[in-house]
Amino acid sequence: MRILHVVGARPNFMKVAPVHAALAARNGSKQVLVHTGQHYDAFMSDIFFRQLDIPEPDHNLGVGSGTHAQQTAQIMMGTESVILKEKPDLVLVYGDVNSTVAAALVCAKLLVPTGHVEAGLRSFDRTMPEEVNRVLTDRVADYLFTPSVDGNENLAREGVPPEKVHFVGNVMIDTLVRLLPHAGKETPAPGSYALATLHRPSNVDDPAELRRIICALNEIAEKIEILFPVHPRTRQMMQELADIQPAPGLRLTDPVGYLEFLGLQRNALFVITDSGGIQEETTFLGVPCLTVRENTERPVTVSIGSNLLVGRDMERLKKEAAAILAGQAKRGGIPPLWDGKAGERIAGILA
Repeated sequence: MRILHVVGARPNFMKVAPVHAALAARNGSKQVLVHTGQHYDAFMSDIFFRQLDIPEPDHNLGVGSGTHAQQTAQIMMGTESVILKEKPDLVLVYGDVNSTVAAALVCAKLLVPTGHVEAGLRSFDRTMPEEVNRVLTDRVADYLFTPSVDGNENLAREGVPPEKVHFVGNVMIDTLVRLLPHAGKETPAPGSYALATLHRPSNVDDPAELRRIICALNEIAEKIEILFPVHPRTRQMMQELADIQPAPGLRLTDPVGYLEFLGLQRNALFVITDSGGIQEETTFLGVPCLTVRENTERPVTVSIGSNLLVGRDMERLKKEAAAILAGQAKRGGIPPLWDGKAGERIAGILA
């Protein structure tokens, strides 16, 4: 079987790695890796690919940034050319970025079977481009590999035939489990700091909203040091807030690599974020997570895991941080099948 993987951003590579490895172990598939180039990431070096144990992409489309329509159209054109050349028996797409839906639509038109890894997740918020990508991809994919039970429930509610849906667990956790022993060791003393990340447009593109968040972080940083690896767009927006500066305890740093960040997560007292993947990782690590979003497409991290949605309520954020500092942190569990073997289950189904 000839399988073509389409990825477009660094988190997609974390997801493709265990699936690629599991298929390679079966020695029955020829695999082709396509990077659309949707996101440029300076950390995607030779070391990055060696750490994940995947080859460098066979095709790099170099699409780059643009409006959603421009980017999706360019990915569709580039992906169509590759698929016509490679003639795969199956295309696997990952997550919820523009590359995911673009490749799925191309395959639907070319009648090439498609599998969606991380299917069924829903925030029920159509203002999020990722939600549109998730819904459309699941409508045209032939194999829907869900990371959690709520994914199956969402797809059943939408009328997806059950024979298309496969509950396999979370491939991101596969990568975390494998690389956790190699995670960055050079961190402050465990439990002596908090960790923060912000990148969603709803939080950082509105100066008034970003100002409120930074003010709240400054207050929390009076009680515990906060390490804040700053996304480039976030840093640019912060520089425009001339009337507010980070407090001494709010330590801004450049973005760090996956292994370094994993080490920081593991040893943090708690994490403040608006990232979907970090909600999952902190749940597995048992680290309290305060998510600065009104909703999440990963509700299992709240119902089972260590995640709390605080929305845009900065008083709630400060209150929950204070509770953690007082030893009253939420203690969660690990969702079913988040055991490091999701990639093997996917390979078994495809075999």
